[in-house]
Amino acid sequence: MPFITTRDGTEIFYKDWGPKNAQPIVFHHGWPLSADDWDNQLIFFFNEGHRVVAHDRRGHGRSSQTDSGNDMDTYAADVEELVEHLDLRHAVHVGHSTGGGEVARYVARAKSGRVEKVVLIGAVPPIMLKSEANPGGLPIDVFDELRKQTATNRAQFYLDFASGPFYGFNRTGVQPIDGVIRNWWRQGMMGGIKAHYDCIKAFSETDFTGDLKAIEVPVLLLHGDDDQVVPIADSALLGIKLLKHGVLKVYAGLPHGMATTHAEGINKDLLAFIRGEHVGESASATPAVVAEPLPAV
Repeated sequence: MPFITTRDGTEIFYKDWGPKNAQPIVFHHGWPLSADDWDNQLIFFFNEGHRVVAHDRRGHGRSSQTDSGNDMDTYAADVEELVEHLDLRHAVHVGHSTGGGEVARYVARAKSGRVEKVVLIGAVPPIMLKSEANPGGLPIDVFDELRKQTATNRAQFYLDFASGPFYGFNRTGVQPIDGVIRNWWRQGMMGGIKAHYDCIKAFSETDFTGDLKAIEVPVLLLHGDDDQVVPIADSALLGIKLLKHGVLKVYAGLPHGMATTHAEGINKDLLAFIRGEHVGESASATPAVVAEPLPAV
């Protein structure tokens, strides 16, 4: 399996599929998952002729189970090393949830010519934690509880999280998809508990305000208005005001994990944005009353 070894000796697993001369799309996963969370997008954009790249963040998936460096600055530095190793140019970087923070931190510091566009899906920027400067954020108690559950019984916690708020399966009338739940749990349990524990602080307390302001390339924000994990009011609705070249598309009734439960629509919007077509500033998507299973691939 392909790995790079970073300056501090961490092994980062990655996938790199498709023509090496095609425009690359780099996918950044959320907590506590892996590159496998992008399976639907990877196969879709591979079939569209793109070069698709996705890595397991340090401490996640098949990468080293690190006990240090589990912070946004190091995550972004790891991405920079991967980009340099693969010599990716004019890439589109797509980040979900924690991966959206990773993208914002990397792109704000990226070398000229490396990045062409950015997509943030249900992403954590500008900052999740409630403070005097961010009164609409979530209180520290929320994240302390995440840490407690991760530290004491993450196997059950991950199962409950995937079965409930992540995909909106706790909503009345929503049909849970057993395979999706199991796949989320599988990915989470592949990673290291110390890295997952530390990552909660990274995604909840890192302030990406300066990063969003510094991004010069076009950015598409996609967010479901029933996101129970990263509430839209304190993320995308604030983030769009900080971007120089941003477009926000809101999906009515869709959950945090909408790139999986509603992959077909999300993929079409991603493709339109990458091709320079109009995506629109908001949308009324079909409510997630019954989430459709992924097609067989």
